[in-house]
Amino acid sequence: MNPFSPETAAAETAPETVPSPDGAPNRPAAVGPRPMGAVNRLGLWTLYRKELQRFLKVVSQSLLAPIVTTLLFLSVFSVAMGDVVREIGGVPFAEFLAPGLVMMAIVQSAFQNTAGSLLISKIQGNIVDVLMSPLSPGELAAAYAAAGATRGLAVGAVTLAAMAVFVPVQVQAPLTILYFAVMASVMLALLGLIGGIWSDKFEQMAAVTNFVVTPAAFLSGTFYSIERLPPLLSDFAHINPFFFMIDGFRSGFIGRADGDTLAGGIALLVLNLVLWLVCLQLFRTGYRLKS
Repeated sequence: MNPFSPETAAAETAPETVPSPDGAPNRPAAVGPRPMGAVNRLGLWTLYRKELQRFLKVVSQSLLAPIVTTLLFLSVFSVAMGDVVREIGGVPFAEFLAPGLVMMAIVQSAFQNTAGSLLISKIQGNIVDVLMSPLSPGELAAAYAAAGATRGLAVGAVTLAAMAVFVPVQVQAPLTILYFAVMASVMLALLGLIGGIWSDKFEQMAAVTNFVVTPAAFLSGTFYSIERLPPLLSDFAHINPFFFMIDGFRSGFIGRADGDTLAGGIALLVLNLVLWLVCLQLFRTGYRLKS
């Protein structure tokens, strides 16, 4: 037989067949499992896109609402404190306040995305579909955390753009701004994963938000310099990760910081690694996910 003939090519590309009983026509052989490699990139990307589409369907709630809330904070504090506190550390009060408000919007949005997604999936029962997918614990955690961080960064970008209309925004260190924004959004996305896994009811999630996330954000120099705090609260602020992210993020705009931005940046990186390992263990054991 000619090896280059059409008949030979057809024979080589035809699917394998196996004999069928009772003289029925031969049926194609079963196709083996699709090789995915060390990382299931398609599954990871699919879950990430699913989480993105989930919050993009409600843009008015996920992107526009934080802008309105942040601008309200800016206007209220500017009116209430504008005549009392004109400058903080030589920086106009509004310019000092703006980065803190943007960071607060970032962390709240990143936390809400992962925590809300997991909790709703658990309550509706469709978390089973995610757990049965061919995704490893690391891939599950990565997809959820990346989507939460993306929402946080997107909210931060649009909030900063809206803020720039009313407050002169000067960028002193863009890489510092980007680093602390990414670290903060990843940290809160991972915390949201842990909170969403732990919570079985909306009341439990509300408790985490009201008694952990919100107080930590408000007591971390969002609206003021921690130099104005009493010694005890000032000492607490210097070990508060929320202070590291807000202070480092703000320093990229105004060129000064209340703390050591290098130490804060390293602390956030280490903390994110610890939170990542916790999320891996929770997905690996199925804690409050498979029961």
